[in-house]
Amino acid sequence: MNARKASESRTVMTDIVLPPDTNTHGTIFGGRVMAYVDRIASIAAMRHCRRPVVTASSDSLDFLAPIRVGDAICIEAFVTWTHKTSMEVFVKIEAEDLLTGKRRLTSTSYLTFVALDENGKPTLVPEVIPETEEEKWHYAKAKERYEMRKKRRAELLNRTL
Repeated sequence: MNARKASESRTVMTDIVLPPDTNTHGTIFGGRVMAYVDRIASIAAMRHCRRPVVTASSDSLDFLAPIRVGDAICIEAFVTWTHKTSMEVFVKIEAEDLLTGKRRLTSTSYLTFVALDENGKPTLVPEVIPETEEEKWHYAKAKERYEMRKKRRAELLNRTL
């Protein structure tokens, strides 16, 4: 299986935030942002492995700044690292003032996806090749994030109520 460049999975999505997308403060619903994040990350993962995928985990999604009605929500995702059957995807969310063009970072997140074969079972994925400084930065820390997720999952599975 040939490794693939991170850039081959890069996916960009832009949408305008309208009143039905917002809460009583005129800012986008957090759940709406979460849905965008899962959707774009799954596209990036499928572009990388060219297989169906399922979301295995989502790291924290910290809302750093609001996205207001009339702003564009700009979301970018790419595969940062792979294990045997799983892929880590980084997602960056920005708000753009469409009248000035000014952008501001509003959220970031890492998600993990598992590739599935024809029988719905986990299947091997290609390794990722980071090229840009940004891609290399995410790649360098990915194994550490993987180990933290593995530990968190084991603790949850072994927890007794």
